[in-house]
Amino acid sequence: MIVLGLGMALVFEGLVFALAPWRLEQALELIRRIPLETRRAIGLGAVALGTAIVWVARSLGG
Repeated sequence: MIVLGLGMALVFEGLVFALAPWRLEQALELIRRIPLETRRAIGLGAVALGTAIVWVARSLGG
């Protein structure tokens, strides 16, 4: 299951690099403008949300 998730992440990230590299540069510039503490809070929120999604998916699957 982890390998499947890793593979899907690589496909998505690869598509961004292949199809819209200029958008990636724009996104990185936008991220640079966000204060460090805000970026940290967003990262922690993403970890919490990801953990919740995995927990729910595992409980539904079996």
